[in-house]
Amino acid sequence: MNVADVLVDGLRRAGVTRLFGVPGGGSSLDLIAAAHAAGLDFVLTHGETPACIMAAVTGELTGAPGAALVSLGPGATSATNGVAYALLDRAPLIVFTDRHPARVLPFTTHQRIDHAALFTPLTKASLAVEPESAGHWIAHAAQLALAEPRGPVHLDVAADVARRPALPVAAACRPTPVPAPDPALLDEAARLIGGATRPVLIAGLQCTVDGADKWIRPLAEVLPAPVLVTYKAKGVFPDPHPLHLGVFTGATLEDAVLARADLIVTLGLDTVELIPREWRWPAPVLHVGRSPHGGEYYRPALTVVGDIALVVEELAPRLRDRRRADWDVAELDRLRRATTARLAVPTPGLAPHRVVQIVRELTAAGTIATVDAGAHMFPVMAFWDAVAPGEVLVSNGLATMGFALPAAVAAQLVHPGRRVVCFTGDGGLMLAAAELETAARRRLPVIIVVFDDGALSLIRVKQQQRSMPGDPLTYQGPDLAALARSFGMAAWSVGTESTLRAAVVRAQESAMPALIAARIDPSGYGATLEAVRGPAAAG
Repeated sequence: MNVADVLVDGLRRAGVTRLFGVPGGGSSLDLIAAAHAAGLDFVLTHGETPACIMAAVTGELTGAPGAALVSLGPGATSATNGVAYALLDRAPLIVFTDRHPARVLPFTTHQRIDHAALFTPLTKASLAVEPESAGHWIAHAAQLALAEPRGPVHLDVAADVARRPALPVAAACRPTPVPAPDPALLDEAARLIGGATRPVLIAGLQCTVDGADKWIRPLAEVLPAPVLVTYKAKGVFPDPHPLHLGVFTGATLEDAVLARADLIVTLGLDTVELIPREWRWPAPVLHVGRSPHGGEYYRPALTVVGDIALVVEELAPRLRDRRRADWDVAELDRLRRATTARLAVPTPGLAPHRVVQIVRELTAAGTIATVDAGAHMFPVMAFWDAVAPGEVLVSNGLATMGFALPAAVAAQLVHPGRRVVCFTGDGGLMLAAAELETAARRRLPVIIVVFDDGALSLIRVKQQQRSMPGDPLTYQGPDLAALARSFGMAAWSVGTESTLRAAVVRAQESAMPALIAARIDPSGYGATLEAVRGPAAAG
């Protein structure tokens, strides 16, 4: 075995079944050859950032580290946005870069970038692989990527190193289990919950790990307590459930319920999920998580660290004789309806929230939605009902634009028997447009719904007015449907609810990717932003 074989063997033992990347020669070709020999699929992408996003999302969906291959120098720098996604969204990822072999003259500057300096701030570790360390580092990288908080690990592999002989190491490629919760802290947590008359549960991204979601519903119903979920945790508590009050934004939308709470129980909430603003709610916080609270935004009254499912299971007998909370379910339903009404902003043309509702209505249960950054993200998160974790894939807040299409490719590869819908804006699509070819080449039946608000056309028109005043306006924006057809995809441009319905039905009949450019009326976006984040955001 050579170093490339050892690295791929470690990936396989960690549960990796697929690699993504843009090979640039060197060690990436050796790793691809080793992956092929080991039966691992390699997905060729058109960009390094989409490759890392695809790998990271694969890691989120499978529970094994995602794996991406990129080249040296400019190829490595191009990967940084995808690696940053994995860091900020707690996605397990191993990213391999090629590097100059040792025999290169020390004074050469050809494509020479310090990879360790580049990736150290963006990863949990940046490691240089040598033949004697290959087996150890790949096992360590897999463990580290999956250890809390999950995230990316960088391995730098030179071509002359990848081809040298090496021996595999019989090391575990999975992290050690989370320690059992402290019984004394469980007793104190039960006391806090038992004394609360209006508890509220906030479920975060750690609830998507190791079946923790299966315990949230019983806990909420026994108390009973309303539940809010973060963007990353959507689906861990069923959206149609009467105790579900929507997405926790950390802003103003959930004030009505949190201001009345006398205890806030955060389950698996990572502070990376919170927007940078002051925590305004006075109720004490009980933090339950797979890792300690990071100390940002709020100071918990009590922290219980452990596997979330085990913590809730251990709390159950301790809560047997507690008095029931006095939340009025009818009142909670009114709060839920009021929140939804604030986001269902009517418009003269095709409203963004109606696009989401129609697509949800016409697609099967279990359909996976990927969501890009942009104003359309709020109606998608509010009106796309999910009943299980992994049914909605989104970056934290308004973070990684260009996320939705690569994420949809990854989701369709992981779940070939399920429908995947990609919700993106016109700007987000153009950032990853080359990956339309990836989806078409792999014959992935993803439905891509583009919220086309004409913003790109408006920007170009304003630029033209400044540079060529008085000239007739000629730019009408990109023809997104024509772009999709150029890759052999079915595509429609729609501007009404009836034409949208027809397009969604026809798109589901295609064995290839299909794109629907929905010409929406963006006039309600300001009101949506104000409902979520307050008047300052709308301005």
